[in-house]
Amino acid sequence: MQRQTFLRIHCAFGLAVSLATCGGSDAVAPGASLALGTWGGDNAAVIATDTVTHVHVACTFGDMPANIALDAEGRFTVDGTFVLRAYPVYVGPTLPAQFSGRVQGSRLTLAIAVNDTVEKKIVALGPVTVTLGKTPQMGPCPICSVPRKVEFPPTRQPIDPSTRPQPTVRLLR
Repeated sequence: MQRQTFLRIHCAFGLAVSLATCGGSDAVAPGASLALGTWGGDNAAVIATDTVTHVHVACTFGDMPANIALDAEGRFTVDGTFVLRAYPVYVGPTLPAQFSGRVQGSRLTLAIAVNDTVEKKIVALGPVTVTLGKTPQMGPCPICSVPRKVEFPPTRQPIDPSTRPQPTVRLLR
């Protein structure tokens, strides 16, 4: 049931991104990918590097893979992760998300569907529009200057007890 809801919202976002970016026909070269650099907008930012593509929408953030391939119309849909509870106090957790976007010239319109496994609902963010080379205007929310390195798909490694640091207790005299 939740998977069907996730797919319905994703389809609705895909339509929203398509409608929001209609009106121009910027053909994309075969094999093109999302341009590296900072894409900025009002309360939104995308920082695309050769290792990760980091996204901020208001006081939330997420990551999607690097080198995102674009179709002939500049569209993409990729899986990634997102943190809805990030500011002013990071609560987490990192949640699965799907990013849908369209590049037209130096503008990217992006919509995100986050599977909030804590609240057991799908959270829709966007669509937002960002421009390559523009400084993001994030209001009161901080923005990462250098995204952290993320593996895709994200994996969780069990903690090996033998490598865990042992607490040190010192008695004061």
